[in-house]
Amino acid sequence: MKVAIVHDWLVTYGGAESVVESMLKLFPDADIYTLVYDKKRMGAHFAENRIFTSSLQKLPFSSKLYTKLLKFMPKAFESFDFSAYNLVICSSSSCAKGVITPPAVPHIAYIHTPMRYAWDLFFDYKKRSSALTRFFMDKWMGQIRMWDYVSSARIDVLIANSNYIARRIKKFWGRESTVLYPPVHLERFAPVQKPARDYYVAFSRLVPYKRIDIAVDACKMLGKTLVVIGNGSEEKKLKARAHGADITFTGRIPDEAVRAYLQNCRALLFCAEEDFGIVPLEAQACGRPVIAFGKGGALETVKDGKTGVFFAEQTAASLADAIARFEKLDNAAAFKPAAIVKHAQHFSEEAFLQGFSAAIQTALAKNDAFHTTKK
Repeated sequence: MKVAIVHDWLVTYGGAESVVESMLKLFPDADIYTLVYDKKRMGAHFAENRIFTSSLQKLPFSSKLYTKLLKFMPKAFESFDFSAYNLVICSSSSCAKGVITPPAVPHIAYIHTPMRYAWDLFFDYKKRSSALTRFFMDKWMGQIRMWDYVSSARIDVLIANSNYIARRIKKFWGRESTVLYPPVHLERFAPVQKPARDYYVAFSRLVPYKRIDIAVDACKMLGKTLVVIGNGSEEKKLKARAHGADITFTGRIPDEAVRAYLQNCRALLFCAEEDFGIVPLEAQACGRPVIAFGKGGALETVKDGKTGVFFAEQTAASLADAIARFEKLDNAAAFKPAAIVKHAQHFSEEAFLQGFSAAIQTALAKNDAFHTTKK
């Protein structure tokens, strides 16, 4: 069976790209289609697969400026020809799910989120954008929303990465979806017998919606030690914000160093409203609790009072209150590392592969039944 996997873009490695790698365990010879591909930054990831890029790849600096090309993304994905394939799988948080497949070729879409900047986070993105960007957002976003809604009807099987995303799919596309949590590579993480537990960790790309500023402000307010792992556009601003506090910025570091920080932290601070959020489960796989913003995917991955605690508002004051509540519970030994690790096991790669394989087999069977001529 000839399979194509479509992903929004391959310019840096993160949770969505990890999902594609898991899909490739079911179809190791699949071809990959994507908007743009930065071979240098992706390194060895996907090096064994044929990768086809859109015409936008030819533009100068396309792998750096691709987010500015939203207006042209729908046409770019619609230009891919899948007539030679038996199955098309999309991994999408933007426009990848809008590809066009022949009637006899099943199209399965694993949705990380309907595009945030077109729907519920439109005004937030607009507020943080330049005057020129706001002009084009107002000019084009209506067309993008219409295309996003219409193109969702082309999908034969819709899979959401959480109940939170299933609700957003229903809200914006009017379609039902099956929930299948993304794979967490738990085998890479394990608890240590005597964690240091003398600092907190914030680990993510340093971009605005991750709200690392909340973690910085709360730890500065409370005089807590914080280690910020990752890099991104907000790094310079966050370092200035942290001036004078016991806050360390590691930048991008090897996986082994990330694991060591997670294993030895008192807790992970998770301040974003995420579609799912893999990092909290990586921390829990190390037996460490999570202090998370109580919205989005975290509500499905963190058990309040057992594997962590929630804070109600995306403010430093709310997080500071949660840290104080957490420390009271932690001092009373409320968080059991073995129980936290056991909870994380429900989100293993094995569980994902079983669920995704079953969804594919069902889709193929329905497609065969529909297109078989009865004699």
